Amino acid sequence: MTQFKRVLLKLSGEAFLGSRQYGIDPEFLKELAEEIKYVKTNKEIELAIVIGGGNIFRGLSAAANGMNRVTGDYMGMLATVMNALALQDAFERVGVDSRVQTSFDIREFAEPFIQQKAVRHLEKNRVVIFAGGTGNPFFTTDTAAVLRAVEIDADLILKATKVDGVYDKDPVVHRDAVMFKDITYMDVLQKDLRVMDSTAISLSKDNKLPMKVFNMSTKGNIKRILMGEDIGTKIRN
Repeated sequence: MTQFKRVLLKLSGEAFLGSRQYGIDPEFLKELAEEIKYVKTNKEIELAIVIGGGNIFRGLSAAANGMNRVTGDYMGMLATVMNALALQDAFERVGVDSRVQTSFDIREFAEPFIQQKAVRHLEKNRVVIFAGGTGNPFFTTDTAAVLRAVEIDADLILKATKVDGVYDKDPVVHRDAVMFKDITYMDVLQKDLRVMDSTAISLSKDNKLPMKVFNMSTKGNIKRILMGEDIGTKIRN
């Protein structure tokens, strides 16, 4: 895999469940923080992270049950802040310097997102955790991840999933599903492969931002892919 200097890692809120049914699993956070520490110690890489909030609250699900969609999405944004603060605490425990930046102003807990400040943190070897999505309802944290990756001029976006890469159909349902090792953004859109929502995929395509989709359920995979191992599926223009 080509070496990259600045990477944005997209984690789903569900990943934070670990072995739990709800909330945040401290053991998962500990393992994740230790993997990131290993990478930061052994490789020159600037790392930013965007986290979802589905382990705590999902606006779309709430809207399906009658809640106003805008209200639900704002609650989901707050859930991502909770996850970001939990991850920052895990980083502090293992000695990884990090900063949380949010898309809305809650200075008592985190910095507001400022592009130049985020880049300076990265240049100073700090992990930057972006929370709050885009700050707008109706946009997913996948779209927020691509937006932040473009804003900080990342070389690569890593999309952590529950499967090994991008398949021609759902491998959980179809045993004969075939994984792509390399695929274009146009093919992802035309085949409706649902790697991310179409807004996120189109934004990546328009900005020529390569993406790697990999399985984070396999222990150590985050460390492996950040260290340069060629795992998962590469999506490109």
